[in-house]
Amino acid sequence: MIDWFLPSGFIHSIMKKYFIALLAIFSLGHMLFIAPAAAQSPRVSIPDFADLVERASPAVVNIRTTERVAVQQAQNGAPGIPEDQAEFFRRFFGVPIPGLPSGPKQAQPSPGRPQESDRGVGSGFIIDSSGMVLTNAHVVEGATTIYVTLTDKREFKARLLGMDKRTDVALIKIDAHDLPKLPLGDSSRVRVGEWVLAIGSPFGLENTVTAGIVSAKSRDTGDYLPFIQTDVAVNPGNSGGPLLNTAGQVVGINSQIFSRSGGYMGISFAIPIDEAMRVADQLRTNGKMTRGRIGVALGEMTKEIAESLGLGKPRGAYVRNVEPGGPAASGGIESGDVILSFNGHDIAKSTDLPRAVGEAKPGSGANVQVWRKGATRDLVVTVADTDTTQAAIKKSDLPSSNGVSGNALGVLVNEPSDSKKKELNIRNGVEVIGVNEGPLLRAGVRPGDVIIRVADTDVAGVKQFEALVKGLDPNKAVPVFVRRADSTLVIPVKTK
Repeated sequence: MIDWFLPSGFIHSIMKKYFIALLAIFSLGHMLFIAPAAAQSPRVSIPDFADLVERASPAVVNIRTTERVAVQQAQNGAPGIPEDQAEFFRRFFGVPIPGLPSGPKQAQPSPGRPQESDRGVGSGFIIDSSGMVLTNAHVVEGATTIYVTLTDKREFKARLLGMDKRTDVALIKIDAHDLPKLPLGDSSRVRVGEWVLAIGSPFGLENTVTAGIVSAKSRDTGDYLPFIQTDVAVNPGNSGGPLLNTAGQVVGINSQIFSRSGGYMGISFAIPIDEAMRVADQLRTNGKMTRGRIGVALGEMTKEIAESLGLGKPRGAYVRNVEPGGPAASGGIESGDVILSFNGHDIAKSTDLPRAVGEAKPGSGANVQVWRKGATRDLVVTVADTDTTQAAIKKSDLPSSNGVSGNALGVLVNEPSDSKKKELNIRNGVEVIGVNEGPLLRAGVRPGDVIIRVADTDVAGVKQFEALVKGLDPNKAVPVFVRRADSTLVIPVKTK
């Protein structure tokens, strides 16, 4: 038998090579395992805005406005300095009045002479190479003179073509040609979370660039505008400047900020460019914005009201008042109706209706679907112009005291007078002249209110109203329609 003796160094070398080979195999397998997973996770990088800003900046302008103010003049020719202060300088210090040259006689402009004073600064951007500039209405409102400064330091006096305070859009014109302009994007395709940037003149610092993301869309801060909310830093002076996407297209006009300090606090709002251009087109053509109107006042649609009306979930625009003799009244819309669609546009909430009506051409007929008494009705309403004078709606009379009755809802009611019916634009109902402990007292019903409908039944008089109340299911909420001054309130109540 032969024993083999191997040197210890040789064994150590073999083991080292074996270990390295195993480590290489393990590392390769690990890499093969990770590679597919890494390939499935796209890399997200912060965009480089430098090229975009270089292209867009020449089309962004600084807007400076002035106004004429009357400056009071002292008797001895010191503008803005009262006479007693001017005399103080002469007698006690032996010096000439500040701001004027020394000498026995000084030129004296007439008292109260108008002078041009700086009013404010803002931003804007060129939308047409012929000198059309879009900005905010609040930037140029009340200005005597509008100055537009380009990035090449050229300054022009601008002419106001028109402005619309409701949407805060203004269109101005400068006498220049072959100007750089910004391409317009599609604000309806803006996505929450995408990168956007603003260019403007915050605090007068021209061509300042800030960036952020879209925080939300369709923010309701006004009747006619579904704002784009961003976290882009916007400060006083940014107003009227463009909000740009990463393609360098304008998707909005920076207009408002939410602030408790007067400065940026992380929330800013931009007017969608689609809405702004719709207004600008009319301003360019007519010098003003013409909108449709139908003569209704809207109320908040709550979950309780929707359930009591049989709608299931809150939707539509609840009509709390209809203008007597107005387009809606002529078309058959009544107080207490819920408008579900207007000209083919679904109305999800009350703020959707003014936008849909505003887009309708005055004089045209609009198809309106309303919810009334548990069923839908299709009506046709002729849209009027917003400039049409609205009829005045008077307040109700004080209640009378005869024919009193009581009921399970906790109210004392009476037949309303003819003048009451006429002023509230109602045909029937019962007038509340006293309120006891009960569901209507807790809901805020008070003397002078008129109950015009319970559930789906119109109230014709006191006796019929009593019968309606007695027949109510005490465990089921029903809507009670209450007329107050110029509004119709819908109050879900249970008699139990």
